[in-house]
Amino acid sequence: MVSLDSLVKLEEKRQKETLMLIPSENYASKKVREYVGSRLSNKYSEGYSKRRYYQGNYFIDEIETLAIEKAKELFKVPHANIQPYSGSPANSEILFALCNYGDKIMGLSLSAGGHLTHGHPNITFSGKYFKSIQFGLDRDGLLDYKKIEDLAKKEKPKIMIIGTTAYPLAFDWEKFGKIADSINAFLIADISHVSGLILGGVYPDPTPFAHVLMTTTHKTLRGPRGAMIMVTNKGVKKDPELPSKIDKAVFPGLQGGPHNNTTAGIAQALIEADSVDFKKYVLQITRNAKSLAEYLKKGGLTLVGGKTECHLMVVDLRPLKLSGNIVAEALEVAGIVVNRNSVPNDLMPPFYPSGIRLGTPAVTTRGLKEKDMKIISQWILKIINYVKENKLPDDIEKRRKYISDFKKKVYKDKFLISISMEVKKYLSKYPLP
Repeated sequence: MVSLDSLVKLEEKRQKETLMLIPSENYASKKVREYVGSRLSNKYSEGYSKRRYYQGNYFIDEIETLAIEKAKELFKVPHANIQPYSGSPANSEILFALCNYGDKIMGLSLSAGGHLTHGHPNITFSGKYFKSIQFGLDRDGLLDYKKIEDLAKKEKPKIMIIGTTAYPLAFDWEKFGKIADSINAFLIADISHVSGLILGGVYPDPTPFAHVLMTTTHKTLRGPRGAMIMVTNKGVKKDPELPSKIDKAVFPGLQGGPHNNTTAGIAQALIEADSVDFKKYVLQITRNAKSLAEYLKKGGLTLVGGKTECHLMVVDLRPLKLSGNIVAEALEVAGIVVNRNSVPNDLMPPFYPSGIRLGTPAVTTRGLKEKDMKIISQWILKIINYVKENKLPDDIEKRRKYISDFKKKVYKDKFLISISMEVKKYLSKYPLP
């Protein structure tokens, strides 16, 4: 049996030698990782700063207060809770705070780029315990705000939880705010993917228009795996008890003690985000993303929405009659890590989607620029062309075996392995932080 130490070293080696293009992944700084691995994880701290159920929390209180105050300062909000364990729990806590069983909630559908916790039917807490109203994209892969408004006025949801994991264009938060106001709904802005971009001034800020903000801390914010829930001035004006409702939903509603090591990591990430270097970093993320998108388009690929206005893009493989599974598996063997992803109006199930999703936060952290995006695009185009004859069977029963056999075949493929060697050599110039 391989030792745990060996497995960790192998994972570190994998990260060092491959292109991390999954847009929800990034490299935290050494300082963030030191705090996450610190002795802070030894302490139990149920409750909130100055209101704990355990003794011995004097310094923990100071750390949590520091993180909260930094979040409030950067996002310009009157209240922040930094205890949520991650994004999905945070969204569940917001729903728990604001909704009763069976209330209507409204969000962007999964296939259109939304998140499971935004009301995906039948599977998630958000889709099972509330009446979910989902909206999608038009034929061009764009949001139709008039249709969204008409749907909202017809259904009158209690909250609109708006955010994306795979929509490549910028949201018009002012329009969403007006729609929510017109039906007296709470607007929840899930900015998990774009919070770093917002702080860097390269993506629209929802704070003036939303009542609650939720963000994870490990994507473009480049912190540890955690989340924050923030109440805006507009939220407090709508409901002065909103901060208290959120806090009670987090603890004791759905969580126990906070992860103090993560709290310190979040504080460090926020400190790092309050810098000129961070603003330069997020600007480069968008430059790289736009460059990569253009190169892929010139190579003949179809992009959802036709372009990107943030850090990610989604390639629609339906024109090539290819499955996201096939392309993602082949790319991984070649040292290029993306994820398979649904596309708007996808007729395939989420496990066998018709697209791939890729983004530039992590490679930008390593120092890659626009010129490097051309090289990456050439590798991607070569690989897609190489596997284009591999079509997923229509028969559901045959798909799993086909994918299994395909994985066995490509993991020994000399062409794909040769590209992985090129990637490894190329990345030797760009060390991990």
